[in-house]
Amino acid sequence: MLKDTLHRLLRKLGMNGRDLAVFLLSLLLAFSIWISHNLSLQYSSVVSVPVIARSNIEGHSAESSNTSPVVARCRTTGYRLLKKNRMSRRGQLYVYFSPDDLHPDEGDVYYITSNELSGYFSEIFGDNVQLESFVSSRVQFRFPEENHKTVPVQAVSVTGFKPQYMARGPMKITPDSVIVYGEPLQLQNIDRVVTETITLQNLSAGAHGMARIEPPRGSVRLSVDEVSYALDVTRYVEVRREVKVGTRNVPAGRDLTVYPSVTDVVFRCVFPLASDPTEGISFYVDYNDFVHSINGRCVPRDSGLPSSVIDYTVEPGVLECIESVLR
Repeated sequence: MLKDTLHRLLRKLGMNGRDLAVFLLSLLLAFSIWISHNLSLQYSSVVSVPVIARSNIEGHSAESSNTSPVVARCRTTGYRLLKKNRMSRRGQLYVYFSPDDLHPDEGDVYYITSNELSGYFSEIFGDNVQLESFVSSRVQFRFPEENHKTVPVQAVSVTGFKPQYMARGPMKITPDSVIVYGEPLQLQNIDRVVTETITLQNLSAGAHGMARIEPPRGSVRLSVDEVSYALDVTRYVEVRREVKVGTRNVPAGRDLTVYPSVTDVVFRCVFPLASDPTEGISFYVDYNDFVHSINGRCVPRDSGLPSSVIDYTVEPGVLECIESVLR
């Protein structure tokens, strides 16, 4: 019935089947051009993107337990609006927010204001999308508390220097401590974390860089995965001196004799030398060290060591001490 009606209509219009196919194809092409033209125009529309926040807030989980919609009026092409709406319906978007942009509210809730959200607009809504305004003044996320503890970071390094060069001090690590998150039983066995091995060879100048932290065993999380290191290197010159060793804090009525009373000291000093760096330096044995020693053998201490002296060695390094009572 429908087929007969269609044939009669085509005969009245003077069209055959081929003409109909051409007509329908032209109609479809015109519709496609019209759709493409309209989708290429700029439109203003409200777009909502479900966001799960990620951050590094001390004592809290790295990911929010809730999903919050970020709603804004945007201006872009119709094509991009359709694409963004389709992607928003597929699932949540994970966005990392700086802890400085998240403000504490009640309990474990943190919020970010619309002004700070502007810095994350392209990440949330995509490129080539213009922000007209956010619908809400702030967006809230809940970051549950987690068991955690702060432990120091220990640098593991292998260093070598050119002749007459040495480190001016220990390697500096920044940050020098990290927060470890995990179950209480796991945390109680972790008292420090270490870096990967930092290999620095043939040094004649300071060195710096980044080093990853070796993750502890178990299902724990670190607040940072890497640290920066810096090693100050300087040229040095050796100065040898004979130094007399005295005593300190000896109580009244007692005498402490040190053998030998004179030691050889090799000072490593920053090059070049402006003056004799050993002037004003003295060495002594503290009576309290003697009291707590097992066999009366003590390591001499230094006093008045200037900053130009990087290191020194004492020979002998351990001295015999004998206590006597004065009469």
